[in-house]
Amino acid sequence: MDQNSLLTARPDEIEAIVGGYHGDPFSVFGPHVAGKDCYIRAFHPQAAQLAVIIRASGTEFPMTRLHDSGLFEVAIANTAEAPDYRLKAVFRDGSEVLYEDPYAFGSIFSDYDEYLLAEGTHDRLYTLLGAHPDELDGVAGVRFAVWAPNALRVSVVGDFNNWDGRRHAMRFQHGSGVWNIFLPGIGPGTIYKYEIKTRHVDYTVLKTDPVGFFSELRPNTASIVWDVDAYDWHDDDWIKSERSANHSPDRPMNVYEVHLGSWRRKQENEWLTYRDLAEQLVPYVKEMGYTHVELLPVAEHPFDGSWGYQVTGYYAVTSRYGTPDEFKLFVDACHQAGIGVILDWVPAHFPRDQHGLAFFDGTFLYEHADPRQGEHPDWGTLIFNYGRREVRQFLISNAIFWLEKYHIDGLRVDAVASMLYLDFSREQGQWIPNRYGGRENIEAIDFIREFNDRVHAEFPDVLTIAEESTSWSGVTRPTAETGLGFDLKWNMGWMHDTLQYMENDPIHRSYHHGTMTFSLLYAFSERFLLPFSHDEVVHLKRSMLDKMPGDLWQKFANLRLLYAYQAAHPGKKMLFMGGEFGQWREWNEARSLDWHLLDENPSHHALLGYVKDLNQLYSAEKALYEVDSSWDGFDWLDLHDASRSILSFVRHSAEKQDSIVVVCNFTPVVREQFRLGVPYSGSYQEILNSDARRFAGSGVINSDPIGSQSRPWHDQPYSIEFTLPPLAAVFLRAPRQAQ
Repeated sequence: MDQNSLLTARPDEIEAIVGGYHGDPFSVFGPHVAGKDCYIRAFHPQAAQLAVIIRASGTEFPMTRLHDSGLFEVAIANTAEAPDYRLKAVFRDGSEVLYEDPYAFGSIFSDYDEYLLAEGTHDRLYTLLGAHPDELDGVAGVRFAVWAPNALRVSVVGDFNNWDGRRHAMRFQHGSGVWNIFLPGIGPGTIYKYEIKTRHVDYTVLKTDPVGFFSELRPNTASIVWDVDAYDWHDDDWIKSERSANHSPDRPMNVYEVHLGSWRRKQENEWLTYRDLAEQLVPYVKEMGYTHVELLPVAEHPFDGSWGYQVTGYYAVTSRYGTPDEFKLFVDACHQAGIGVILDWVPAHFPRDQHGLAFFDGTFLYEHADPRQGEHPDWGTLIFNYGRREVRQFLISNAIFWLEKYHIDGLRVDAVASMLYLDFSREQGQWIPNRYGGRENIEAIDFIREFNDRVHAEFPDVLTIAEESTSWSGVTRPTAETGLGFDLKWNMGWMHDTLQYMENDPIHRSYHHGTMTFSLLYAFSERFLLPFSHDEVVHLKRSMLDKMPGDLWQKFANLRLLYAYQAAHPGKKMLFMGGEFGQWREWNEARSLDWHLLDENPSHHALLGYVKDLNQLYSAEKALYEVDSSWDGFDWLDLHDASRSILSFVRHSAEKQDSIVVVCNFTPVVREQFRLGVPYSGSYQEILNSDARRFAGSGVINSDPIGSQSRPWHDQPYSIEFTLPPLAAVFLRAPRQAQ
């Protein structure tokens, strides 16, 4: 060792550097002025020699090796301030490399940034944390930052430093708990991780960047530097005007739920890319008459079988189908076709995978330490600690990230019920009551309200949707009125009751008639979306078509009837992919939908055409969508005909100028001369009949206009008489009413 070195008096510091546990590398490395001299130190285990090159003059100052492992230093005399310099490494094979010293650059954070991070109120955490291609002092590179307040040392590692955590240890910001560094000479496409030296003996761990924008394809888990601002969008018309108009409560909303990896596949069972999906899925959704697609989570996840619901990369679009820019191209294509994009978002829990958020810095940072609060009993995952402001900041910033950087139009929040209740799926003694002794998760409720308030303040025309399966009151009520603040709630009760009823053999349905009328007791208590989701066609629940009772004809007839009932019932609509053409097998994320069925059996093709016509009818008739959240848009005509299993009602437009009469016959019996009470005098026209032959029905239709009679029926002043087809729904346009 050089006896003139300032470090010779601090052998413990040298050992900490070469041992990889020095927590303040900027106090050692880079330029340090002492008196009239400037000491410059660097660590490079692969270099045989290091030298400092003064940029302006080209003067070279050879550095002295202070330790065999690669610690170098040079003292430049009579230098009152740090010079502008580069480093030159000479390797054992004689090759040379000039490079910028990352320890010559100052902090990448302003005091105000650090204040907001520490306070937990930075709405756009992703502008500071993560990996950002940037230029400092005219030098191109990447700035890295990660929150790990309890770590002993954090380093950026990758191929650029031989994955040696001693090379690029980061600066610690004591006020915020964030580590940061600017690494010159690298850029987009660089593979990296954070090496975290914890305060536990012999526990050093490699972590994916929690705010990384791209990742390697599983099973690899490293993050990849990406410029998320480089894409050139072409959806201004949608963002500035069309989205707001389409998201008004009085507009139709018909959602096609999709898992991108299994909607369709190439030969050899290869995934479609985001670009392929833009070319194939978008025109299909448009042609079928859907207004939105809802994507099962596209954030990075290690296990295909989680369907994306166990996220390790909350800010990284999955690399399974392409790059972040290619996903933006897909969203862009949706918008240019007038289709909104809803993303499933998972703030309820995260997996235990070591490279992810779990035990991130050697402490329970994102999760609760107590398993009664921090472990999910159903899914084997970990629960976010919503009481920690930095965790709320991480999640709310993530929501805003998808809306801002990817132009997402709505977030469907997964597993809300598991967030609201401390005893969710737990027995007595397995959970900790709140401070008032109750079962409500107060911190989670506050987080949900804050999420909705901040999202709607930033993006007032974006939708937030709750998958909430309990009777929690006020899910779609504004937070100012003590509600949770969502725009829509999945009507899980309607879905469960309706499917349970439809699975009964028609001969038994009369005994369960109340199951179908019950939903109208609460249909207007929230703003609902009626889902037939992916969860209903997995885990031995059978596909939508296979759920239906009867022979082949009856199965298709029942399914057409079910979809008609959904279209006519108050509430926005959603159907999972494959249900529109009668997928027989349960959904499996590892294979394509069975598109070959369309060529093998005309009934499947007929069902596809029926769903297309039904979707178009729904979007064309104001009466079916304008008033979804009050009795002003709905009247029962007859809800008591249990013996014949018939339901009849009328839907109204906002001004009641337009009305649609809907009659559903849930038995395979043709009802000749069926009399129905109606509210208006005049001619009624059949505009859709699910039993039409073009839909593979039996062809019992009413092609001629049906005139009303001045014969009161069903407490209505008029009545009509027509033929009611078997296992079918009939839509009749009522005479238009003048205002």
